[in-house]
This record gives sequence, structure tokens and C-alpha cells, in this order.
Amino acid sequence: MATSIRIGVDFGGTKLEVIALAADGRELYRRRTATPAGGYDGQMAIVAALVTELERAVAATGTIGVSIPGAISLASGVIKSANSTWLIGRALDRDLARALGRPVPLQNDANYPAVSEATDGAAAEAEVVFAAILGTGVGAGIVIHGRPLTGRNAIAGEWGHNQLPWMRDDERPGPACYCRLRGCIETILSGPGLARDHREATGRDITAKQIAVLAAQGDVAAEATLRRYEDRLARGLAHVINILDPDVIVLGGGLSNLDRLYTNVPAIWDRWIFSDRVDTKLRKAKHGDSSGVRGAAWLWPLEG
Repeated sequence: MATSIRIGVDFGGTKLEVIALAADGRELYRRRTATPAGGYDGQMAIVAALVTELERAVAATGTIGVSIPGAISLASGVIKSANSTWLIGRALDRDLARALGRPVPLQNDANYPAVSEATDGAAAEAEVVFAAILGTGVGAGIVIHGRPLTGRNAIAGEWGHNQLPWMRDDERPGPACYCRLRGCIETILSGPGLARDHREATGRDITAKQIAVLAAQGDVAAEATLRRYEDRLARGLAHVINILDPDVIVLGGGLSNLDRLYTNVPAIWDRWIFSDRVDTKLRKAKHGDSSGVRGAAWLWPLEG
């Protein structure tokens, strides 16, 4: 078989996805399946089987990049800070390399969407890209000149575990976070954070998606909840702009589907940005929830 493709693997807590891209970015093959039970060894075998199936289907082999919900500790060389806790403490890169017979670089699952969107997505050809994931949790990836920024401690882009900036008196100290701090951006700008804010304001326990539907129908309380959310998102992103000054900020995750964010947030974020003019673009991820697996494929250069 020819060596002419890029392979991406999204090693998620609820789904496994594999993709094959041609050198020009064309999608040649993609398969997604629910993450099966079976423990760590079973997961290794399933990923290996999916990659084998992919290569057989496209009659080519390729380089592989893997997206994981965590990071490799620079101190121990094993997985740390993974939402899929069964990965913690495992030498996943080495185990996958043995199972697949080639090097398997890993990156945090927020870095790969940033790579994907900076390569052929909403931030194509931008020099500095900040890609935020607003979903069940909140994370981010940073790409500079096409390469992800990992950082000295492998935590670059951990935006979600900073406190919401410029907190108001009625917002302090903020919700408790699993990281043991309070007021983390993740607890406020995630889908569950939006739902919690609405519940505390109205007593109604509904999802973020339902809140958006009600606001579009003219519900005053739901509209007020989204206005608070937009104000908080503007503050959070203004803080990023003041530090990183990216060309483009890309939003992914379920809440990125709120089209109103792309008009309302830039209209107010200059209140906190230290500049006389703000040219940063706020855009929706072009590749949706497949940005991660596409980025995993894009990141590693072709062999040969």
C-alpha cells in the first residue's frame, strides 16, 4: 500500500472517530463509533482495528495523530488531567505506537480543533489562532504559524481553569470547580454553567439549547440569561486578546451554534480590551465536532 495519507484518531470518552485525509485535505474515509466498554487494553485493540480497517478501505498507509481528553505529563511521561479518568497514569502514546507499529503523537483534544480550523477552516492562513471549545466543559487551543502551542507545562490554552475576569460583586466567588477553585470560566461559560445560571435566576431547570429556543421565541428570562452569558464570554475573550492578541478566535462546541454570539460579543468586548480598535475576528468553527479528528490528521507531516 502507498504511504500517502494523513490519519487522525479522536480518542474521546464517549466516541472513537478515525479519519483519512489526502494531501490536499480531501476526506477519504471517516468512521465514528461509541466508545465501547472493555477497559484500557480493549480500547487499544479497538483503535488498532479501526485504523487497520481505514487503511484497508483506502488502500494506503499514513502518519497518525491522536486527540485525547488530557495531556502527557512532562514529569512522568504518562497521561494527566484527562476527563476520561481511565487514561490517567497510562503511557498511551507508547502503547498505541506498539499497537499500530509506528510513532503516534498525542495532543490535547482542544489543540487539534485549533489546528484544523487554522489549516483549512474558519481561521485558514491566520498566523495566531485561539480556538475555544464551549461545550460540556470549556477548553482552548492556541496555534501559531500552523503549529499548536503546548507550553512548558503542557497546559497552554487551559483557559477554562482561569477565573472569569472582571467579576462583579454578585458573581463572586463563583461556582465551585472540580479543580478545587471557584469561579473558573468552565463553570460559567460551559453548557451546564449556562443552565445553572438560568436555574438560579428563574428556578427553571432546562438545558442551554432550550434556553436558546425560548430566547428566540421572545422569552424575557431566557433572553436575560443569554445576555449575561454574552457579557461574560466577552470578558473572558477580552482577557485572551489582551494577552495573546490573536488574529482570529474560533468557537467550537455546542454553544458555538448560538449565531448571535458572533455579533453580540464583539460589539461589547472592546470595553475590556486595551486598544483603541479591535480587529480580532470571532468565527464559528467550520468543521464542527469533526475539527478535532481533522486536526489530528493535519498536524503530522507525510512520510517519504
